[in-house]
Amino acid sequence: MEQKKPYIIKEQPGTKYYCGCGKSKNMPYCDGSHKGTDFFPRSVVIEEEKTVAICSCNRSATPPFCDGAHKRPE
Repeated sequence: MEQKKPYIIKEQPGTKYYCGCGKSKNMPYCDGSHKGTDFFPRSVVIEEEKTVAICSCNRSATPPFCDGAHKRPE
């Protein structure tokens, strides 16, 4: 079942690869399920420990981060 709210994650510093295709078995992280498609992971460098909201509806104007688009009517 597709999640319609953001993934709230306390991230540690480093490069993160978030799923861009919606098929990962390890959401919101990329597991390579996009291979052979036009989709690609979203890479983000986290400079310091912080909590992030990762979009799960694929409607955000600021991917991979949530901008509240899931709350607006389609």
